[in-house]
Amino acid sequence: MARRGTRKRADYILRYRPDYPIAVIEAKAAYRSAQDGVQQAKDYAEILGLRFAYASNGREIIEIDLVLGTEVQRADFPAPSELWSRIENQLQISGDGSAKLLSAGFPDPERPLRYYQEIAVNRAMEAILGGQRRALLNLCTGAGKTAVAFQLCWRLWSSGWNKRGDHRKPKVLFLADRNILVDDPKDKTFAPFGDARWKLGANAISHGRDIYFSTYQAIARDENRPGLYKEFAPDFFDLIIIDECHRGSARSDSSWREILEWFEPAYQLGMTATPLREESRDTYAYFQKPLYTYSLAQGIEDGFLAPYRVHRIVTDLDAVGWRPSAGELDRYGREIPDEEYQTRDFERIVALRSRTEAIARHLTDFLKNTDRFAKTIVFCVDQDHASEMRKALINLNSDMVAKYPDYVTRVTSDEGDIGKGKLSTFQDLESETPVILTTSQLLTTGVDAPTCKNVALARVVGSMAEFKQIIGRGTRLREDYGKLWFSILDYTGTATEKFADPSFDGEPADDITTEIDAAGEVVSTDEEQAVEPTEPTGEGSPTTLPPDEPDTLPRKLYVDGGEVEVVAHLVYDLDSDGKRLTCRKLTDWTGEKVRTLFPTPAAFRAEWAIQDKRSAIIDALAERGIDLAALQVDAGRPEDDPFDLLCHLAWNAPLTTRSERAQRLRAKAPDLFQRYGEPARAVIDALLEKYAATGPDQLSLPQALKVQPISDFGNPSEIARLFGGPQAMREAVAELTEALYAA
Repeated sequence: MARRGTRKRADYILRYRPDYPIAVIEAKAAYRSAQDGVQQAKDYAEILGLRFAYASNGREIIEIDLVLGTEVQRADFPAPSELWSRIENQLQISGDGSAKLLSAGFPDPERPLRYYQEIAVNRAMEAILGGQRRALLNLCTGAGKTAVAFQLCWRLWSSGWNKRGDHRKPKVLFLADRNILVDDPKDKTFAPFGDARWKLGANAISHGRDIYFSTYQAIARDENRPGLYKEFAPDFFDLIIIDECHRGSARSDSSWREILEWFEPAYQLGMTATPLREESRDTYAYFQKPLYTYSLAQGIEDGFLAPYRVHRIVTDLDAVGWRPSAGELDRYGREIPDEEYQTRDFERIVALRSRTEAIARHLTDFLKNTDRFAKTIVFCVDQDHASEMRKALINLNSDMVAKYPDYVTRVTSDEGDIGKGKLSTFQDLESETPVILTTSQLLTTGVDAPTCKNVALARVVGSMAEFKQIIGRGTRLREDYGKLWFSILDYTGTATEKFADPSFDGEPADDITTEIDAAGEVVSTDEEQAVEPTEPTGEGSPTTLPPDEPDTLPRKLYVDGGEVEVVAHLVYDLDSDGKRLTCRKLTDWTGEKVRTLFPTPAAFRAEWAIQDKRSAIIDALAERGIDLAALQVDAGRPEDDPFDLLCHLAWNAPLTTRSERAQRLRAKAPDLFQRYGEPARAVIDALLEKYAATGPDQLSLPQALKVQPISDFGNPSEIARLFGGPQAMREAVAELTEALYAA
């Protein structure tokens, strides 16, 4: 079960303007010291990107200035103008610049900006109005970079900002390297700009609009064209926003770099999901240190992005490799070299139909056991493999395909507009089908599929950057559609290998070399070309393939026979840090978590015996992924008191059933309730019997009084009178509980 954690809530956020928060207040009760709220106030101010924080109990007021590093006692709260004046001095912005910084964003009550998006917009506004010509925002996939870009443009456009300070609207260019990354923002997110929008192309030049969109390819120089970007003067644009800027535009030897250099007078804002590494060094050298960074790990911890569970599935061929029999021929009569083929070779050098069918069979069973309408993307080695996978999945899901013809579909560049249509329907929140998409490279990036619940890896992903981008296909969160988490089904070992890599830091990235035609459509990618027939692919892998005769035959070898079975299925969950995956038995995990909550069994018993504290313990365990009912089933001890099972797992205490614990209490303290009359003792005895039968919930008041056989004694008020009143009854049940767990 997916379970929401506790939401962080600031007591008060002070806003100088609706779109510009200025301080946070942590309020404490009057009987507590204001000092008790200082650390929480500082933590919230840091999270919210605010300079000022206050802690107060109504009498004392402590001001924390995170820029100066000071904490001072104040007699009263400052006026808004005082705080704003201090921020103006810090930012060195005043007058007209201040008015533009405080301009209102586009009101969208259905999708207001999240706190980190608001920080990103304001940081970018501050940088631009402060004269910073090159800037960078590092926001993970799924964090909503397009919404940030739109609100930034809206505020600059509506306030009349431009780089020369003229009385006119700014000219903005939104650049990306794929049509889907340009068309979606233009047609959807940026729709409020209306006719101010324009998409540049070979036959679509306009100098009279304000918000321009283009792929690099559409305006770049190539062998046949001098470069459409030269149709515009170097100082034409005031601001250029470069989406996914790490994919080549900032590289010093890139042909796309010419575009940015031509428009050098413009302010340029790069947006990326790639942290600083060797492959992105040029990006950071060009745009400089990010104004703001928001990672996948932070998004998951905040509850804005979906956490994931990794299923590592191993077939017998992936476990031990595959070797052809002597003289074995492939589908086209070619002899297969006598080598041992491993996972990296499958579907690149040798295509094993039985392995593809085994993966499809396992995925089908997984959906049958979970949700057959859970949107699923299967990443295959190439387009041919995606076609084979689609065919296998259709045959295994014929009952669904009979009702929903597009239940399984392939979406690769070969499908063209038909594939785009299927993808668009897959992305539609209200559309049940297609359910399963098979693809190779087309969907690794630029696809927003909020309800995608399963990402299946049927190919090895060598690039850490691409792996993180693939994860991003499932991180969108849609609580209203039951999407609180997603599964990664790993059939090649990629996920478990990459998560174990020290360079995995929870920030999805993308760094794939993609060949795209003049219209901005994907032609091929480096992954599809990564393993040539002459490239060694690991120990024991073949280094050559037999020559193709005739030349029209495919490069891969195709083996249609044999049987393949799944031999292992391990499940990994995210640890509390949001990065490390763990694969342990629930019982071992539980013992460790109980020990982190309580140092000794005595400390555990003291809180468990108190009803309110017992509920808090159950909630704390649930936040750590431990459901007591599931634990008892997993441990094979449904008759035990959860307290005894938890003590056994944490400290190896003896196991005791509820009935045994109740019998011990009766034997140890037969006269425990002699001070009460016979009717009250009968109620106590019935509570004890009910506890032995179903568990400690039967000791919780007033719920326990409303079920049989206790309810047979009367309504709660009548039962309380048997003890001499409600307080006496509560004391009697508390005494029973304490004695029960001391027995």
